Amino acid sequence: MKILILGSGQVGAAIAQELASMPNHDVTIVDTDETALKNLGSRLDVRTLVGNAASPMVLQNAGAEDTDMLLALTRSDETNLVACKLAADLFNIPQRIARVRSAEYSEFGAEDDDEDNPNHIPCSLKAFSVTDSIHPENLVTEHLAGLLSHVRALQVLPFAHEKVKMVVAQARAEDWIIGKSLLQIAARLPENTDCQICAIYRNTRLIVPQPETVIEEGDEITFVVDSRCLSSVMYVLFEYNKSNRRVMIAGGGNIGYRLAKKMENQFNIKIIQHNEQRAEWLSEHLDNTLVLHGSGTDEDLLAREYIDEVDIFLALTNDDENNIMSALLAKNLGAKRVISIINRSRYVDLLTGHQIDIIVSPHQLTIGGVLAHVRRGDIAEMYPLRRGAAEAIEAVVHGDHKTSSLVGRRVDEIKWPSGCHIAAIVRGDEVIMGRDHSQVLQDGDHIIFFVSRRRVSRELEKLIQVKMGFFG
Repeated sequence: MKILILGSGQVGAAIAQELASMPNHDVTIVDTDETALKNLGSRLDVRTLVGNAASPMVLQNAGAEDTDMLLALTRSDETNLVACKLAADLFNIPQRIARVRSAEYSEFGAEDDDEDNPNHIPCSLKAFSVTDSIHPENLVTEHLAGLLSHVRALQVLPFAHEKVKMVVAQARAEDWIIGKSLLQIAARLPENTDCQICAIYRNTRLIVPQPETVIEEGDEITFVVDSRCLSSVMYVLFEYNKSNRRVMIAGGGNIGYRLAKKMENQFNIKIIQHNEQRAEWLSEHLDNTLVLHGSGTDEDLLAREYIDEVDIFLALTNDDENNIMSALLAKNLGAKRVISIINRSRYVDLLTGHQIDIIVSPHQLTIGGVLAHVRRGDIAEMYPLRRGAAEAIEAVVHGDHKTSSLVGRRVDEIKWPSGCHIAAIVRGDEVIMGRDHSQVLQDGDHIIFFVSRRRVSRELEKLIQVKMGFFG
């Protein structure tokens, strides 16, 4: 497949690295930053071209005329959209995926979905011939909303149209599950409630769960559960209920505003905004949120607003350093749990596992969103885990016994790649835990995998792909 990537920032570079390592991919990267392109070209087997990604001449020189997929990932929405329009009208590139930050583009006309718009592309994006889009701020907002709804969770990942959720949480000394085997934990779950613990990380070492595996303090547990049973399972495993209601947000930008708007009827939210005009705008557009004019690093302001009684503090400004300092200060002053957005990957690695409870990387979430579109074999969702070392993947299987390596076969008859574990199978409204190896896979099944090594994902893609006879 010939792929043209526009933009060599963190997202573009990460996608290029992923694609360049796969066989049969011819990758070209376009950017105005000559230094960044030289660095990429020196370590990856890719072609680079310096130029404006919205220029038809530059696109032509980059080989757009015989390109299979365009990934418009620059920092400019306008550049990405114009490039998609040119790619469609001048070069007939079949797949045109754009990263779009502005809500004005992503939300205008979104309510006008119809049967001819299966990907739910807003009319404002269809006007630019975008075939699919990635919205970083939406991804981050939804991710944060999941963390607020389940406070003990480090990650909450939705699959199969929200029917299943994968949760990552850490076991604490006071939790009931400490010293208990997985068999004992399963026995304590309420009737008609089940979950599948698919991975345990102990001091960065992966433990493949067995019925006799015993949970220890500090274990990072990854499990999947029917979304309807998530609250019950969280309560049994971590004795958590929804009494944590006091939330403070530092940063009233797009993400801070969207999160407050989405959750203000469920939580008592205070939002701190440094810019006075923006603070006034927030107070006019939020109904049940208290807006404070000030800085998240103002110790006196935090103390006056009873930071020691806050259940969750979120640092959501556009400045990494500001987010780090405000999160650390809030934790030091007594906030029970702190979450911070960090964009720089070096900072993420340095701060993970320290005083900030959860670090959210918008770039990692965006990369996962892009890869879900790029991956072959009906990959519906893909989320990076453990800072990209592992992955959670949702695949939809199609075909029959002749055209598919999976359909019509029992789970235990299939030779799965090493390091690939089935977490759950979703068939219609039924959620089947991955431990049931007697299941015969059917056309249309959604399979959720935990993949402990990213390179295994490529073997999984080949296994999922239908044979050519399926299209004949």
